[in-house]
Amino acid sequence: MRLHETPVISNLPLSGGYYMLSLGAPELSTEAKPGQFVHLRIPNIEASSLRRPFSICDAEAGVIKILYKVVGRGTEAMARIAVNETVNVMGPLGNSFPCPVDDKMPLLVAGGYGVAPLYFFAKNSTTKGALFVGGRSEQDILLVEDFTKIGWETYVSTDDGTLGDKGFVTQILDKWQGAHPATKIEIFACGPDPMLAAVDTRAQNWGVEAWLSLDRHMGCGVGACLGCVQKIRRKTNSGTEEYMARVCRDGPIFRANTIVWEE
Repeated sequence: MRLHETPVISNLPLSGGYYMLSLGAPELSTEAKPGQFVHLRIPNIEASSLRRPFSICDAEAGVIKILYKVVGRGTEAMARIAVNETVNVMGPLGNSFPCPVDDKMPLLVAGGYGVAPLYFFAKNSTTKGALFVGGRSEQDILLVEDFTKIGWETYVSTDDGTLGDKGFVTQILDKWQGAHPATKIEIFACGPDPMLAAVDTRAQNWGVEAWLSLDRHMGCGVGACLGCVQKIRRKTNSGTEEYMARVCRDGPIFRANTIVWEE
């Protein structure tokens, strides 16, 4: 983990209030692994403001890309960042997705901008698989064409039916699994907690391995402030125990069946 002064190459608006921020970061782009994140100090807001964590959407040829949505004061300021401005970046942080097992088909399950780290994963995976992405509406479905270009199958759902199947992303995942019951699979997922909990349940019911990337508010990004803790279950010599993991340092990726979801 290091601090990097990164020049802004582009800050392009996408649909629905989403943006793609590209930063010149040669060292970071070499070190970054799929699933890791960076902590940004955002220009144009007071210096006392906390850094913001963002998953790395892509890292190649000296450039990292950050997919974000304008939802508050910090991301509003991000949308105003101009080309050639400098952004202070801490990273790469956190753990990464494991490499997919050779004899299993990787299934990626994304909710909204949870698609970002999964695209980085897909680009670096030697095994092609399928992406299942869901959102509230058509404007929340991102990067599908990019996945198609690199040889991945894509399946889409929206809550309002404006694109793909109407319903939750887990419904199209169920539909695919029902049509391919003999296919050996491994699941990689990123999105809101209800979606991840539903994927966790399916992985256990189907007897498959799954890796879930948690999205949490973070203060320091390095495990010191304990602002992003999550209750996790782990095996011990005498059985199992629960402990409070730091998502920024112990995660953000955890194995299915280890996360203790709140009721």
